[in-house]
Amino acid sequence: MALTAGEFRYDEYGARTAPPMVLVHGSHTDASTWAAIAPQLAEDWRVIALDQRGHGASPRPAEYSFELMCDDLAEFVDSLELGKFLLCGHSMGGTVATIFAERYVDRLTGLILVDSPPPDGRGDWTVPPEPAEDPGFDWAVLTAIFAQLGDPDPAWWADLPLITAPTLLVGGGSTSPAPQELLAKAATLIPDAELVTIEGAGHAVQRTRPNELLTAIHARFG
Repeated sequence: MALTAGEFRYDEYGARTAPPMVLVHGSHTDASTWAAIAPQLAEDWRVIALDQRGHGASPRPAEYSFELMCDDLAEFVDSLELGKFLLCGHSMGGTVATIFAERYVDRLTGLILVDSPPPDGRGDWTVPPEPAEDPGFDWAVLTAIFAQLGDPDPAWWADLPLITAPTLLVGGGSTSPAPQELLAKAATLIPDAELVTIEGAGHAVQRTRPNELLTAIHARFG
């Protein structure tokens, strides 16, 4: 079901009386990235997948940053009066989720980071040329986010020990561009963390290996 809360469009699955679970997508995509696992997750949770700013049918404002997206997430969950919830983020959305978990330590029942370690500045973050046709998201997102990925806030790593929620980190293994050693490092810094690697899944684990991701989530969070 497609809905809006404040300025943000989102998809909702499952019973509203079930424990809430919020899914936060990565760049270049929108809430539909979770379509392969959301219906199954909805058997146990009220699943809410939003379009972040600049993506899908949500607004395209003048500014973008991980911190602003974290503020958006706080505003979004408050508008839905969710209370405590299980938070799952992929890629860019995983960094947003990590910052949220560091800032709002009492808001989460759990945290899931899908192939999304905090960035350490490595990599080529040159923004590619903007395509002639609308790619489905605001190209200005890449300019802002790539700049932060190339020069990340050290607090994103330093504050990992502040995360009190039970945490599941899921890596896509050797076929993923995300540094898997950083996922392992993050798992040692978050007090109650478990790392599961789905070898060969690549970066978009929720699309390439949905059943194995679901198994990992249910094993950690029931």
